[in-house]
Amino acid sequence: MGQRGNGRQARPTGRARRGQRTRRGRILLWIAGAFSVLILAVAGVGAWVYQDLDGSIGAADIDGKVGDGRPEKLSPGSKNILVVGSDSRDGDNSEYGKGLTTMQSDTLMVVHIAADRKWATVVSFPRDSWVEIPACDKGDGTRSEAHHFKINEAFAIGGATGEVASAAACTIRAVEQNTGLRIDHFMSVDFQGFKGMVNALGGIEVCPEQAIHDKKAHLDLEAGCQTVKDEDALGYVRTRYSVGDGSDISRIGRQQEFMGALADRAKQKLTSPGELYDFLKAATGSLTTDRSLAGVRPLAGLATELKGVPEDRLTFLTVPNYPRELDIPSDRANVVWQYPSAARLFTSLAEDEEVDEKRLAGEAKNALHARDVRVRVLNGTDRGGLAGRAAEELRQAGYTVTGTGNTPDTESKTRVSYPADQRAQAQVLKSRLPGAAAEVSADATTGAVTLVVGEDFKSLR
Repeated sequence: MGQRGNGRQARPTGRARRGQRTRRGRILLWIAGAFSVLILAVAGVGAWVYQDLDGSIGAADIDGKVGDGRPEKLSPGSKNILVVGSDSRDGDNSEYGKGLTTMQSDTLMVVHIAADRKWATVVSFPRDSWVEIPACDKGDGTRSEAHHFKINEAFAIGGATGEVASAAACTIRAVEQNTGLRIDHFMSVDFQGFKGMVNALGGIEVCPEQAIHDKKAHLDLEAGCQTVKDEDALGYVRTRYSVGDGSDISRIGRQQEFMGALADRAKQKLTSPGELYDFLKAATGSLTTDRSLAGVRPLAGLATELKGVPEDRLTFLTVPNYPRELDIPSDRANVVWQYPSAARLFTSLAEDEEVDEKRLAGEAKNALHARDVRVRVLNGTDRGGLAGRAAEELRQAGYTVTGTGNTPDTESKTRVSYPADQRAQAQVLKSRLPGAAAEVSADATTGAVTLVVGEDFKSLR
């Protein structure tokens, strides 16, 4: 257990006021890229320092691995950066989860930087998000099949052989397919490098309100303020079931607070070239990016862009979600994204429109779940069995399917029709079908929404 210290406190809760959430978003962006500004500060110490740090950054060649069918870039000039907290299960990280797939992602977020650089939003994805995992190259010459599972499995599938590039490519495919966002850059930060950053700062103070004893995270902390480093620091950001409500949402909040404390501590403590070098060596050594970002200069350029974003226009959000158990009673382990709120969030970012946080929070209070939507499915194509396939996807997503059938004429576009009193339910379904139209129909089955599957139908988002 760590000793009592004077560092910045990291509170064990994910709930915060708006100002705190904005500050945490800024800090997480700093962790992702702005530390490169500090690299420039030590560049004058000697060319070997610059070259050493520059060479520590891993480069993943993902070009050609992500594949076709990617979303269109709707806002040229904006940037979407996928950031993954990587938990390798071999080598130094092997004690954290023996018997699991070689590579795991513990943290997943998208950093959106507006084209005018006047605002930015960080969206975090719970690793237990139940989504469709697309077919991916596994890096060993084989290819996985599309299926539904936790979103963090994409990193494990692509990284079956331990190659970060394939893990990144599969994760990008999963995020793009489920959000409609075009990912421009990728960053992966390894756990062991994170530990090195904490140690270089002499530890970080945390103040758990209750004792934490978590065998899986190798963590034993008493209640009260204390400084953690080494394995205790890793355990604190990884622990889940032994603190709070045991959810991944709670852990996300705790990680945000810890990263905030780490960044504040770095700004206070890194005053000597030696301390700064140790910290940056750990940071760059833990970082793998796509080739276009793999260097001190491109990361410094990113940091410079972020530096000009006003404090009150940089926010951190978690994708709207609720327990999947509410739709599928047998699933007590996962969450599903809340529609249409999640779709509106993704559309706003894709079109480079600043997210309305108040509206997003208000929608969560009166949310409809998939189980609240009754759907009749009609096949509007000449392809036999398409209505049945769509109906099965809906059932797996928790929707109530009232029946299937065929339309009298073929239809090229998928559409949703609904009685006037089912508008909200129709919007929930429509948000899962990119490009589908929705219309009020006097002939719509009372009490149910009708999904007409057209030639353009692929699958639910």
